[in-house]
Amino acid sequence: MSHKRFRILRRPTMNISIIGAGSIGATLASKLSACGHHVKLANSRGPATIVDIARQANAVAVSREEAVSDAEVIILAIPFANHTDVATWLSNAPAGVTIIDTSNYYPFRDGAIAEIEQGKPEGVWASEQLGRPLIKAWNAVLAATLADKGLPDGAAERIAIPVAGDDENAKSIAMALVSDTGFEPVDAGQLAESWRQQPGTPAYCTELSPAELKAALQHADKARAAKNRDVLLDEFMSAGETLTHDRIVARNRAVTAPR
Repeated sequence: MSHKRFRILRRPTMNISIIGAGSIGATLASKLSACGHHVKLANSRGPATIVDIARQANAVAVSREEAVSDAEVIILAIPFANHTDVATWLSNAPAGVTIIDTSNYYPFRDGAIAEIEQGKPEGVWASEQLGRPLIKAWNAVLAATLADKGLPDGAAERIAIPVAGDDENAKSIAMALVSDTGFEPVDAGQLAESWRQQPGTPAYCTELSPAELKAALQHADKARAAKNRDVLLDEFMSAGETLTHDRIVARNRAVTAPR
């Protein structure tokens, strides 16, 4: 696969709505608001349930319907199976909004989805459920990595994050926002290629440099990915309290390494 260079659009302030107030959504809200963006935060249970989380992130707690009404960017930080419930209220979002999906498919949690089990990339399936084009970003980073390991633009040790999608303008916006959160964006190709950053691949939650990430995307093995994902998940769930962040990263690297 090739890695086309994208011109990253730098916009000083954007209206960003984040759907999902878990560890990924809350961290993104905090980081993006700190960069000067206007951030709204919503979840499925209503704004009253996330007032404190939003306040800590310097964001505004709103309903999902309010979140999408005037957004320039919508970030979905929701369980993967919930995409099927999102299309109705997302239909009220502006036509040109950039939608970024951070989710990952785990059958034990989401239930087996036949099309994905048969090889359809998660991002393509999610886009079809929403009836909207998607950019895939921040899905291949652990919550603790996102929260604690971001570095300023230009830092030599910056961790890279893959960004996949079909629309050049939307991808450029997503890449600029990835940079705002402290990570080096790497073009990971079209949405159909986003399987290369799904769980069980060398690009997934392995904290790589840009050069290392590009090689990992290139050497991803689609036939091994689901098996790797399940092996790692079983190991992590059985580890209990002995599981550390560094061990997760090390095991992801070891199990998914190209053969």
